[in-house]
Amino acid sequence: MTNSPAGLRSTAPRRAGFRSAAAVFAVGMAGTTLPTPLYGLYRQELGFSELTVTLVFATYAVGVIITLLLAGNHSDRVGRRPVLLCALLFGAASAVCFLLEGGLPLLYSGRLLSGVSAGLLSGVGTVTVIELADPARRARAGLAATAANMGGLGCGPLLAGFLAEYAPSPLTLPFVTHLVLLAVAAVTVLLLPETVSEPRLRSRLAPSGVYVPPEVRAVFAPAAVAAFAGFSLLGLFTAVAPSFLAETLGERNLAVCGLVVFAVFLASTAGQALTGRTSVSNALPLGCAVLVVGLVLVGASLWAESLALLVLGGMCGGLGQGLAFRAGLTGVSAAAPAAHRAATVSSFFVVAYTGISVPVIGVGALSVALGLRSAGLIFTGCVIVVAAGTGVWLYRRRGQDEERTAGRAA
Repeated sequence: MTNSPAGLRSTAPRRAGFRSAAAVFAVGMAGTTLPTPLYGLYRQELGFSELTVTLVFATYAVGVIITLLLAGNHSDRVGRRPVLLCALLFGAASAVCFLLEGGLPLLYSGRLLSGVSAGLLSGVGTVTVIELADPARRARAGLAATAANMGGLGCGPLLAGFLAEYAPSPLTLPFVTHLVLLAVAAVTVLLLPETVSEPRLRSRLAPSGVYVPPEVRAVFAPAAVAAFAGFSLLGLFTAVAPSFLAETLGERNLAVCGLVVFAVFLASTAGQALTGRTSVSNALPLGCAVLVVGLVLVGASLWAESLALLVLGGMCGGLGQGLAFRAGLTGVSAAAPAAHRAATVSSFFVVAYTGISVPVIGVGALSVALGLRSAGLIFTGCVIVVAAGTGVWLYRRRGQDEERTAGRAA
């Protein structure tokens, strides 16, 4: 990856470029959560269980993980623009699968293609936004990339929820709208400067797999576990919360469902923005603590059947997830040697996206036997234990590091 974008001749194109790239990033990521408020409609139409909903949702994470492992570094060789266009194309193919409404096989295919799109975008979108900013605006560009990522994920349910609730053709119009946005995004990509100085379009994939250098493992392990716990919360809201709202709280307004999920991702974006105001060693345990508080509130909302508590818990948990996620990613990236940085960061994302899928599948399986409310309570209890244990370990290690530092100074 180059830090000096090629072909940028003035500050103005860079400013316009990084903002445009952030918009493309947000549009692409919005498509990955677009079906969230619509799962209830698909359940009515196709007659499948809550377990099937979680399996359809988890297929997305499978696509993300496979793509990260196979093509996480590919834009370093072929250039940013070709990979961005491929990501948008996979997003369009996913929308077409949902538009065809051909039953479960197309739903699974649509989610898998959406995962491939997100897997490509999560790396190349972030890098492109940062590279298109002039050096004085790199910090602002990093925040723009964060906002585009989580903000895009939050805008998907918001857009789909309002269109499905207040416009005709609830299972068609959201995806048609997204296809139009993708077309605009593709034209925007063609107008962006290429930031890789010598792109090799015929380069083959060179999978890096899961690799964490020995010197990074002490930092990687707790950061990845915290990311796993935080993404589990995001998975709960994007896969299961719509069913809980409808079946337990009697809230069937799809726009409300979209707003609830949007609020969680908005809080995550805010948490990531706040991370830069404190050190990684402070932000990571603090994020775990705030995440635990959010999970306790989510559990309380399931017990009391309270929409207000669910929203409050989701926002608090999202804030903690954002704090811990960005702090963990920053720490892992800083600790990794340059030669293995991309592979290490990709491995971090693999753990995070495992968290967004595996626990949610467990909730779906438990809901068949115990009901959605009991399954959700068990889920929140398990994730609380993981997040709290990680936070306590990080806090104790931080204290030990400070003692060692003070001892050396003395």
